[in-house]
Amino acid sequence: MDYRGIFEDAVDTLRAEKRYRVFADLERIAGRFPKAVYRDADNAREITIWCSNDYLGMGQHEKVVAAMQETAGAMGVGAGGTRNISGTNRPLVELERSLADLHRKEAALVFTSGFVSNEAGISTIARLMPDCVIFSDQLNHASMIQGVRQSGMEKKIFRHNDVAHLRELLSQVDRKRPKLIAFESVYSMDGDIAPIKEICDLAEEFGALTYIDEVHAVGMYGPRGGGIAERDGLMERIDIIEGTLAKGFGVMGGYIAANRSIVDAVRSYAPEFIFTTALPPALCAAARASIEHLKGNGQERLMHQRQARLTKAILADAGLPVMETETHIVPLIVGDARAVKAASDMLLDKHNIYIQPINYPTVPKGTERLRITPTPLHTDEMVFELRHALVSVWTALELPREKADAAITASKLTSGDLTLPSLGG
Repeated sequence: MDYRGIFEDAVDTLRAEKRYRVFADLERIAGRFPKAVYRDADNAREITIWCSNDYLGMGQHEKVVAAMQETAGAMGVGAGGTRNISGTNRPLVELERSLADLHRKEAALVFTSGFVSNEAGISTIARLMPDCVIFSDQLNHASMIQGVRQSGMEKKIFRHNDVAHLRELLSQVDRKRPKLIAFESVYSMDGDIAPIKEICDLAEEFGALTYIDEVHAVGMYGPRGGGIAERDGLMERIDIIEGTLAKGFGVMGGYIAANRSIVDAVRSYAPEFIFTTALPPALCAAARASIEHLKGNGQERLMHQRQARLTKAILADAGLPVMETETHIVPLIVGDARAVKAASDMLLDKHNIYIQPINYPTVPKGTERLRITPTPLHTDEMVFELRHALVSVWTALELPREKADAAITASKLTSGDLTLPSLGG
């Protein structure tokens, strides 16, 4: 049996489809974000990152860095074990209290990543409710999809943000059966927002629990950075809020916040939580410093939204196919896997700008794109440099300039598959 050949063929298939992922060797420069050093073979040069999920630049904030350094110096760099075996450290306890307070919930539980918190949270909560039915948005993240699958419960997929379809599906299920509605607040590829109020209305009408993924919103929306649900005054109507410490807060880890009974049940039953080493104290202290700073300071959020609006306006004015979004996500539609890879390569090679290509299965075929994420630390000058570089690339590669929304709409209209998609990220 040629085992090696099996894996080489699998990777060659991705290369042939121009979906093979190449990781850029980047060295972020503290104090100068979004600048970084890009290393290619024996060469090193400075570039500008335009696709980071460190949306507010909190990963280099002086308070966050100081908290990590001080805690590592005092407590070391490791957690020492699982939460049950010496891994529950004081900074972790304080972090969970800070998160519970952020979302006005009774308790919170921290995991090693947002992927794990979704997988563990959804699967465990659903399994603990006898004969549960999960209602999942068509465009939910791979981690949520995995949680649905891992639960082993019946699932029903509703069309993306389609409240009428969700109502139709809910009405087909016995009202006495336990139900869980799982959806996101901000969808990171199209940058659109869920109809949270309407979903909560349906949940109350049909007796369902609500589970919202706020990973692309925590830190960045709401008076204290609690996310879209906080911004819209809806946090109290959501049963389980899931978030990440790795995006708006700039560190690492994931979490859920809910009432004590739900959190305690997940803590007690989720193998993804029970059998994994806890987050190190220094990471917990850094994450808490970021959360507490953003609770009391909205300046980063204001500047973030300003730079996102400016970027959209400048690129659209240049005739580039910017997709209209309500959020900080700025998708630039290319519509072809080979072309989007070529555009990404040219931006890096010719203009010292790094934006990774987004391909299927992360987005539907025909909607391949560059996903741009402005931060408060991208200056106006950098925005105009980006515009110049993109116009140059679009001209050189003769890329289409049709309106992005038309391409996305066409893709959605031709996609009738409401089964859970293959995992991708």
